[in-house]
Amino acid sequence: MAESTIGQPLTNGRKPQLDLAGAQWQSSSQGTGDVQIAFIEGYIAMRDGRSPDGPSLIFTPAEWRAFVLGARDGEFDLT
Repeated sequence: MAESTIGQPLTNGRKPQLDLAGAQWQSSSQGTGDVQIAFIEGYIAMRDGRSPDGPSLIFTPAEWRAFVLGARDGEFDLT
């Protein structure tokens, strides 16, 4: 069984279904952003703020760190 970085076992290597109804969604300091994140149950959820009822991406802390470091390094910059 795979282990998450927070020590909670992942079921068949999959992340749990999280109840995001009470999540505290955050946007950038520039106001209401298109991308919103929430820290919930040891995971990080990301959604499109223009479509809050749509699907959310769920990241483990290690995945989130890799994403943030890649963004800071310009990995996702448009050329």
